[in-house]
Amino acid sequence: MMDNGSFLFFLSGLKETRDHRFTLFSLTLLCYWSTLLANASVVVTIILDKSLHEPMYILLCAFCMNGLYGTAGFYPKFLWDLLSPVHVISYSGCLVQALVMYSFACSDLSILSVMAYDRYVAICRPLKYHSIMSKQRVLKLACFSWIMPFCIISTNILLTSRLKLCSPYIARLYCVNWIIVKLACFPADTTVNSTVAYTTILIYVFHAVFILWSYMYVIKTCVNSRENKAKFMQTCVPHLISLVTFFVTILFDIMQIWYGSKDLPQHFLNFIAVELVVVPPLMNPLIYGFKLTKIRKRILGFVYVRFR
Repeated sequence: MMDNGSFLFFLSGLKETRDHRFTLFSLTLLCYWSTLLANASVVVTIILDKSLHEPMYILLCAFCMNGLYGTAGFYPKFLWDLLSPVHVISYSGCLVQALVMYSFACSDLSILSVMAYDRYVAICRPLKYHSIMSKQRVLKLACFSWIMPFCIISTNILLTSRLKLCSPYIARLYCVNWIIVKLACFPADTTVNSTVAYTTILIYVFHAVFILWSYMYVIKTCVNSRENKAKFMQTCVPHLISLVTFFVTILFDIMQIWYGSKDLPQHFLNFIAVELVVVPPLMNPLIYGFKLTKIRKRILGFVYVRFR
């Protein structure tokens, strides 16, 4: 048993990639810059264009800002590890990375829930839309979608920090809270950790149920209305694609955590581990940028003026 303050974690997920690390570094850097450019373009466009200061676009701005936050917790350290012969991270650094990664994923789901409610009100209760989804209320909901997950995950991380650890090896590319808990010295009382973790899971299961409930009503309303069908195709399809992308990636990650086998190739396990923080932050701004006409026109107009 070691003092946690002097603990160094060894990330063993990259041990089989040494022969291709420069190729991986180049591809990862390209992916990171593409993600930064795509998300920053949407965020800056929405902030600078006052005609886009509407609930749907404000939530999209918050969504892309959260993507920038999540990728900042993964890419810099991963890029450094690709060029480093030893893949280590300090105890405090590991806890911070776990906090960022988990709060990013939970915030994504919270923002997607608010976006689902926004579409529900816009299509099912259009006459009350502007009174229900005012700018002030949307800004409060967006802030709550960041603050609540951060506080919940901070509680989980603080509970983890009280445990004495006996092993420094994490078989992942980045720090994961549940693995840190499993490294606790035996016998360790992790009952409180488990209780808070399952409560956290239950909270976000309710988020998923709420999204499903919202879209049941949205689809039911759109079935017999041509106008609502057009609105659904224009504004709901990007949201549904983001939802499917998020749930598929999170499902793969959960399946690896619960049923992952040590017999599976490390490359495959690495892909599953990183897809949540790589695929949605890159795909979401592209999906919304191409599908939402106002966003697409503003970005293309800026590019035209800039490079004319």
